[in-house]
Amino acid sequence: MSPDPTSVSATTAEGTSPASAGDRIFKAARELFYRQGIHAVGVEAIAAAAGTTKMSLYRNFSSKDELVAAVLKDQDQEFWVWWDSVIAPYAGQPRRQIEALFEEFTSRASEEESCRGCPIANAAVEIIDDDHPARSVVRGHHQEMRRRLQELCREMGARDPERLGDSLMLLMGGAFLSRLVFDDIGPVESIYEASQNLLDCGE
Repeated sequence: MSPDPTSVSATTAEGTSPASAGDRIFKAARELFYRQGIHAVGVEAIAAAAGTTKMSLYRNFSSKDELVAAVLKDQDQEFWVWWDSVIAPYAGQPRRQIEALFEEFTSRASEEESCRGCPIANAAVEIIDDDHPARSVVRGHHQEMRRRLQELCREMGARDPERLGDSLMLLMGGAFLSRLVFDDIGPVESIYEASQNLLDCGE
């Protein structure tokens, strides 16, 4: 699982220059969207959390939809940085890379009490209009996840890498969803074992 998408603070350390209004707006929106949902958060709430005004928000972002897209693009990039860092130590070992992804995912999802699943998957439920500027970010993120998992399965010599990759993707997505449903970590505890069973059956 990627790092907590709200982990970046909008405040600055003593002795450093204050964050720009645009930065504060971006960071406030990122946290509010994740904690409360995109539709539930208005521009007034974002501006208030950022310590600025609606006018300032619209000077930095042409619309709330564009701000949503910018936040999701940032979270998409952060996710792939996390992904690459997890698999990097196991170059040339595709099965071990998949295992490492599920190990790290399980660890983070189990430890983070504030976890509310994947912000991009959550956005997929709320953003359904094809003309929304964030829709392509959501679609592209999941297409890339599918491609990467299928490629790893292909490299490990799976009998049906496309189907195995899709199964692993569904498993990860279901685990993200479970964090929204259960007060405790729930089914997340079983995700690594389930991924191992899929890999064993797919070889």
